[in-house]
Amino acid sequence: MPPPSSSLAIVAKVKVQLKLAIARLRMVQKRDEALAKNQRRVMAQLLEVGKVDSAIIRVENIIRSDIITELHEILELYCELLLARAGLLDSPTCDPGLEEAVKSIIYAAPKTEIKELHQVRALLAEKFGKDFVLQAMENTGGKVSDKVVKKLSVSPPKPELVTGYLEEIAKAYGVNWPRKPQQDLGDPPDFMDDDENPSGGQAQKNVEAPLLSDPDGTEVEARAELTKATPPKSFGPTSPLRVTPPSPSTDNIHPKVTLNSLELKPAKKTPPVVAAKKAPSAKGGIADGIPGVDELAKRFANLKQ
Repeated sequence: MPPPSSSLAIVAKVKVQLKLAIARLRMVQKRDEALAKNQRRVMAQLLEVGKVDSAIIRVENIIRSDIITELHEILELYCELLLARAGLLDSPTCDPGLEEAVKSIIYAAPKTEIKELHQVRALLAEKFGKDFVLQAMENTGGKVSDKVVKKLSVSPPKPELVTGYLEEIAKAYGVNWPRKPQQDLGDPPDFMDDDENPSGGQAQKNVEAPLLSDPDGTEVEARAELTKATPPKSFGPTSPLRVTPPSPSTDNIHPKVTLNSLELKPAKKTPPVVAAKKAPSAKGGIADGIPGVDELAKRFANLKQ
């Protein structure tokens, strides 16, 4: 058993190394998350081009990386626990409230790349002795966390887990995998326009189509001018609400506007209780409130004068 002064010095060193280990674990987690994001994008590209066998083999690296990230999160929590209860480390024997955290760190540290955890393990071994370390490495009494033991196992992932990962990656990146009929996929929602309320450009096409396909040869000049004209701002019905969908990104190829996991869709318009006063339609008008060909031709004639 080390003398009391030496024990206090070891505890002080353990606290310093615990702080360094926590910072390193957080940095490694961020690095692994960035690498996993790039790997998921590669998996989505393989699924999109039909290289399923290659994706199934490579997705195991993503699964293993996620397991290591989860292990680092658990070890980070144990380090924070030891740092918060560092006063209990002064006792010659390990406190029962810290036994799981201490033995889990001693068990997992040699199997990680975190050098600061190796230093913590060496200091804890010096503090509690070799017999304590042997009990932790052999998991005598089952004091090591079951999650840590499971995360460090080298068994290959189950086929169900591999398939589930591929399905989630395909769903996140908008890839049709497993292949489904096109009609089952559904069309992406259009938040700007719909058939009942076309925007200016679509409304102009709807007006131009019947005019240009009319076999009547009269008013050719007026119709030619109409094809170049821009409808007035008050042309057709308008809605006070416009929802602009987000731009696609590498992480989300087909983004959608959502609010609390609910997809936003344009609400159907209901007719007002009191009908507005209809504008008089000219002869040959297309719809109420929309000027006809003769009226538009007169307007262009007035503009030319």
